[in-house]
Amino acid sequence: MTDAPPKHAAKHPSVEEVAQMAAFLLREDLSPAMGAGDITSTAVIPADALLSATMRAREDMVLAGGTMAIFIFGALDPTLAVSDLPADGTFVKAGGTLMNISGNARSILSGERTALNLMQHLSGIATLTKKYVDAIEGTGAVLLDTRKTTPGMRRLEKYATAVGGATNHRMGLYDAIMIKDNHLAVAGDLKTAVTAARKAGHESIEVECDTLDQVKDALALGVSRILLDNMHVQQLRNAVALRDETRPECELEASGGVTLESIHEIAKTGVDFISVGRITQSAPAVDIGLDYSAQH
Repeated sequence: MTDAPPKHAAKHPSVEEVAQMAAFLLREDLSPAMGAGDITSTAVIPADALLSATMRAREDMVLAGGTMAIFIFGALDPTLAVSDLPADGTFVKAGGTLMNISGNARSILSGERTALNLMQHLSGIATLTKKYVDAIEGTGAVLLDTRKTTPGMRRLEKYATAVGGATNHRMGLYDAIMIKDNHLAVAGDLKTAVTAARKAGHESIEVECDTLDQVKDALALGVSRILLDNMHVQQLRNAVALRDETRPECELEASGGVTLESIHEIAKTGVDFISVGRITQSAPAVDIGLDYSAQH
C-alpha cells in the first residue's frame, strides 16, 4: 500500500546523469570494462532462462532511486520488463510493492545487488530526511542538506534529501559563496574577506559565525545570510533578536550538531534555515527485499 508522493517533488537528475551513473555503478560489479560480467550467473544459469521478481519494502519508507534502478536493469538488458514502480517521494508501507521485473534471468541476477544497494541507500536518506522535516513542521524553518555526502554520490544523495522534503544547499564549492573560519584564517578578518568577495563580483554572500560578536559584525557588513555554527538555543534566540533589530532581511541558518531530538527547539528560535549533515552522512539504509519466481 502506498500514499501519493508529496507536492514538492524533487528535480530528478537528468537522463544523461542517470545513465552515466548507472553504467559507473555496474562497472564496479561487472569488471572495469564490463567484459567479464557476472561469471556465476553465466556459468550456472541457461542463457534463455526467464525470471520474475518482486521488490518489496520490508519497513515503512520514503522511496528514492526507483528510476535509477530501472536504468541499471535497462543498461544490462533493455528487454527487461519493469512495472508497478511508485514515484520517488511516495511513502510506502512495509510489505508494499516497489517494483515488478521480469525477463532474462542472467540480466536480473546481474543487476539485482546494484539496484537494491542504491534504492536502499537513497530511500534511507529520503526516509530520515522526512522525519527531520516532520519535526519542524509549522515552525517556518526550512531544512537544508550539506556537502557531507559520499564522494561521487552527491548529486543522487542531494536528490534523495529533496525527495524527503529538504531544500538543497549549495551543490559544491562552485555555486555559492560561504566564508568560513578557515577562510578567515588566511584572509585575515571578516571585513577583508567580504570586501574581496564583493570585489570578485559576488553579491549573495554567506558567512559563518561562532559568536554573537561575529554576528554583529556580519550584520553590519550587510551579508545575505549568516550561518550560526554550533550555537546553543539561547545564543540562536539572541542572534535572531539582533537580526530582527538591525537587518531583518538577513537570513539566518543554524548548523552543527543538530539531531532529530533537538531540531524542533532550534526551529522555534526563529532561524530561517537549519542545515543537517546527518541526513546524508548518517542515514541508515532501509530494508528492501527481492522475491523471485522462475518462468517456464
